[in-house]
Amino acid sequence: MNAATFLLTFGGVSLVAGATFALNIRGAADAMERYAAANAEPAMHSRGELGPPKRVMSKQVYRFLGTVVALAGLVLTLGGLLELTA
Repeated sequence: MNAATFLLTFGGVSLVAGATFALNIRGAADAMERYAAANAEPAMHSRGELGPPKRVMSKQVYRFLGTVVALAGLVLTLGGLLELTA
């Protein structure tokens, strides 16, 4: 497998996955926020804390991270296209 195929595949997948969170398509960032809160609750209960879970990251943080991943995927995709044409 040459470098262009790897860069185009990995870049395209990263671009789509990052854009899904960055644009909050179908509530992806909201779902990740709820998922993190649901996972924090059993961990707190196992430590003996019975209060509400503390919010570690909000959906804006997930959207920002999605933007970073999407931009990195765009760079990889463009690098793959340049490698393909060279």
